[in-house]
Amino acid sequence: MDAIQITGGARLVGEVQVPGAKNSVLKLMAAALLAEGTTTLRDVPHILDVTYMAELLRRLGCQVTHDAPARTVSIDVPADLGHRADYDLVRRLRASINVLGPLVARCGAADVALPGGDNIGSRGLDMHIAGLERLGATVRSEHGYLIATRGSRLVGAAVRLDFPSVGATENLLMASVLAEGTTVIDNAAREPEIVDICTMLQGMGARIDGVGSSTLEVHGVEALHPTDHTTVPDRLVAGTWAVAAAMTRGEILIRGGRTDHLEIALDKLTQAGAEIQVHGDGFRVACAERPKA
Repeated sequence: MDAIQITGGARLVGEVQVPGAKNSVLKLMAAALLAEGTTTLRDVPHILDVTYMAELLRRLGCQVTHDAPARTVSIDVPADLGHRADYDLVRRLRASINVLGPLVARCGAADVALPGGDNIGSRGLDMHIAGLERLGATVRSEHGYLIATRGSRLVGAAVRLDFPSVGATENLLMASVLAEGTTVIDNAAREPEIVDICTMLQGMGARIDGVGSSTLEVHGVEALHPTDHTTVPDRLVAGTWAVAAAMTRGEILIRGGRTDHLEIALDKLTQAGAEIQVHGDGFRVACAERPKA
């Protein structure tokens, strides 16, 4: 729980616990579809998006248990999955497009409504579609849905992304882990959330080389198994608290925060006059004077 006090002059002091990354956990929930059985995710943030994604997975045939106090989600995936993600849920949550890759790989078909959620800049699905087609899927848009099918199995291929899209990297990763042969994803995204999903997939039995680099090499396997995975801490939350401490001349211990995920941001705070110290399972930010430009 957060234990922050606001002192005279609006200084923030105390400590906070960083939750699991929202931008990671929703994709991990989609990745659970790749293996029959019960996958458990830990350090899950208590946010409405998790509720929406849980309902989407239930409609696909999964049994989902969300224990908010324990910060866990358990997803029991059946042998026979549904493959239609309806518009009324998908429109609320852009991350729901991430069921596309797992459903095509596992079921051979996916009907996924075009996503909603936030609308920031250009975020088309062209690279998702082109990448799946390189892997042997047939994809078409029909009545507001992306409809994807494959033959007996997806086939590994070389895929180069026009730019390092996080969503396209994740969808193609999840599709290619069950493809026949080797897939090389070039110009892949490298964010900590990509490393997190790679780590989970490896825990399920996937064979992925180059994790953390811009070139991912995926050697397809015939089947994956469920896993127990702890979500990466939310770097955006940790960074927000760090800035809040500096701007109020406060001092905050950010438990669960990882300095290696915030190197540039923390370097700039240091230049502005803040002190950053690694502390046990997190880091401390203190700024006694007014920050410098």
